[in-house]
Amino acid sequence: MRRLMVVGGIMLISVAVLLMAVIFPGSPGRAGQEIAVIHVDGLITGGYSGSGVFGSAVGSQSVMSQLRQAARDDSIRAVVIRVNSPGGSAAASQEISREIEKLQKTGKLVVTSMGDAAASGGYWIASGTDYIFANEATMTGSIGVIMEFTQLKELYQKLGVDINVIKSGPHKDMGSPARDLTEQEREILQSMVDDIYEQFIQVVADGRQMSSERVKELADGRILTGRQAKELGLVDDMGNYYDAIDFAADKLGITGSPQVRTFGKPSALDIFLSGSSRMLHGLYLTDYRLLNPDFLSGNQWGDNYGAQ
Repeated sequence: MRRLMVVGGIMLISVAVLLMAVIFPGSPGRAGQEIAVIHVDGLITGGYSGSGVFGSAVGSQSVMSQLRQAARDDSIRAVVIRVNSPGGSAAASQEISREIEKLQKTGKLVVTSMGDAAASGGYWIASGTDYIFANEATMTGSIGVIMEFTQLKELYQKLGVDINVIKSGPHKDMGSPARDLTEQEREILQSMVDDIYEQFIQVVADGRQMSSERVKELADGRILTGRQAKELGLVDDMGNYYDAIDFAADKLGITGSPQVRTFGKPSALDIFLSGSSRMLHGLYLTDYRLLNPDFLSGNQWGDNYGAQ
């Protein structure tokens, strides 16, 4: 009986240790030696990250949660944001950017590593970090805002489709494909675009320590290569993912190889769906999506008032 109690006690202690390791993953022996990596991979949206056969989406809720975990963990001294995104929702980009600011206030270094693309909303997120690495051929920039509406009125007429609208106010169906925008509605929507554009400009100006006037000279929506962006002061240096890791380690004086912890690792299903998406799109569609972030966005509001 006593032997069973001893064995049971050992098992309980083992389970407790395992639970502690899961709940508190930081390694006491490596305190202050870790660098966290957080991925911003795909179209930026609100909510949670996920993948499908038509591409991946990075949710602001998922990224904010990961940033908060990194901020609370004392073993983490720096965070590398790996951005591989053509842009997306302005509000979602704003949420992530605001959480990065909070992380920086804890005294932790935040470095961006740009992959294939870090354009529009992807650049919104990157611009506020402490240091930005890009590859020479990275697609970045695209500082601007866009809304798009599809007009199907004539098609409906040819098909004999009659749209009946009952609304509480004159602008409740603003943007409907069944009718043209009025001049007043165009002014309303343009004022919204202009407001978000000014917010974007200010984020870049603050993050890159530029004047708003200088940022506006570059913020006509153009896409830039990483090398062009460096010449214009929008990124700091050329380098890949490992260069960003090494830079963070060197900046913090971390001796030896830093311990890297990746937050939000993609599941096997995510990897499979991502691979399927690339196969379905083909090289042409993939390249086209990078050059035109609105492609396949599937949102008549320009990706939720997208920072495109």
